[in-house]
Amino acid sequence: MNMNRNPSSPIAQLLRGLHLDLPLLAGLLALMGISMVVLWSAGGESSALLFRQGLRLAIALAGMLFIAQVSPHYLRMWTPWVYLAGVVLLLLVLVTGDIGKGAQRWLDLGFVRFQPSELMKLAVPMMVAWYLNDRPLPPRFADLLVAGLIVAIPAALIIEQPDLGTSLLVISGGAFAIFLAGLRWRWILGLFAMFAVAAPLAWHFMLHNYQKQRVLTFLNPESDPLNTGYHIIQSKIAIGSGGLFGKGWLNGTQSQLEFLPERHTDFIFAVIGEEFGLLGAALVLAVYAYVIARGLYMALQADKTYERIVAGSLTLTFFVYVFVNVGMVTGLLPVVGVPLPLISYGGTSMVTLLGGFGILMSIHSHRRFVSH
Repeated sequence: MNMNRNPSSPIAQLLRGLHLDLPLLAGLLALMGISMVVLWSAGGESSALLFRQGLRLAIALAGMLFIAQVSPHYLRMWTPWVYLAGVVLLLLVLVTGDIGKGAQRWLDLGFVRFQPSELMKLAVPMMVAWYLNDRPLPPRFADLLVAGLIVAIPAALIIEQPDLGTSLLVISGGAFAIFLAGLRWRWILGLFAMFAVAAPLAWHFMLHNYQKQRVLTFLNPESDPLNTGYHIIQSKIAIGSGGLFGKGWLNGTQSQLEFLPERHTDFIFAVIGEEFGLLGAALVLAVYAYVIARGLYMALQADKTYERIVAGSLTLTFFVYVFVNVGMVTGLLPVVGVPLPLISYGGTSMVTLLGGFGILMSIHSHRRFVSH
């Protein structure tokens, strides 16, 4: 295309100069706008909560902008050190971490309190991609073992906290990175077979009692409707009562009358279903589908193995976020404490998510500048 005959708009030129991808940024901003609208209702019209969410979104956007400026060459060079730092921080959490709600997941540095496990959502797929980058693809059995160990070490430390939801996302990111490296189908089938064999062992020796109860509640929430099954029962009532068009913004009875627990965090999708109905929920899912499709397109455009694996695995991990949250809120999956990405109220996960999209934009924009 002749850029002299078709000059770009000043905004497009600015975004290119900042290494930002306009189509992806538009989708992310749409999700953030939805978050602010729904949180005003789900948070009981609390201006303080909305201000905190806005502040966290601004910080996360600044982090995304910063990461987008970093060349993929430096991202690849720093990957092992980021991964190692993350593992060390996870070990510190097990020794000196703060305990909250029965879990030891946080490090308090005085000026900031954060979850090191969030860092591993980015570091694990990047480390797998770094390791496989200079090796023959599809990966050999020995390389698969090393890649599996890269995923297993932080995942085991996170499960020990315990934090099943985050460990699931970390494992997903690493598994997608291995798959995108060209994993042979016989290894995929073998992994499924190993999972089938290991599942009973994990049930008896790895899962905590509350995690087992979540699975049992998923299978039959009505067995304990006033305790362990309460969340999912109220969530399904809220979504079902919304019908096709919903009850209207601020008019959801399950959420406004506080029958729905965790309505501004993990179960915020139920608020969307109740107040905006099936059409509103479908619109939100369509925005997610657009963001995921754009991310996969950017991954396909990457011209190096490391960058293609990282971009693809981070995008697919974002898909797992959406799939698991919507699945657990609608009763299709057990409740594992995964927020609805970029819409649920939260801090550390917001920074991690937009940091991942900053990596995608860095990979895509620097490829574009180099190739042109």
